[in-house]
Amino acid sequence: MKRIITANVNGIRAAERKGFFAWMKSQNADVVCVQEIKAQEDQLDDKFYPEGTHTYYKPAEKKGYSGTGLYCKQKPDRVIFSPW
Repeated sequence: MKRIITANVNGIRAAERKGFFAWMKSQNADVVCVQEIKAQEDQLDDKFYPEGTHTYYKPAEKKGYSGTGLYCKQKPDRVIFSPW
């Protein structure tokens, strides 16, 4: 059985400062979905790509708004970004 969890982080950079990635690791989830990342990928350094995790971000078109992220223990067969 796979463990999948989701979290509204209300800003991935703020969540990281508050210990999000340590919490995420402690959950031992196979997949973690996050919403409201509020960052563009060029604003994220290595700490936002946890070692041993396949990481995917889909930022909002407008900086500082919404966006989603996906952290997977195993590499997915494919990741599709929906147009809506």
